[in-house]
Amino acid sequence: MLVLGTLLGLFVLFNFILPMLVGLIKIALIIGVVALLVFVAVTVMSKSSRSH
Repeated sequence: MLVLGTLLGLFVLFNFILPMLVGLIKIALIIGVVALLVFVAVTVMSKSSRSH
């Protein structure tokens, strides 16, 4: 019974929790990349407008 419970727990972990975590990490990475691009764009814009 203990072995069955352990196997079921691992099954749930690998099939539900890990894909959710991977999805969250992907979303966080996408948000991070977008934020970085916006930051770089704003920095470039402010430098170019200051030099004129």
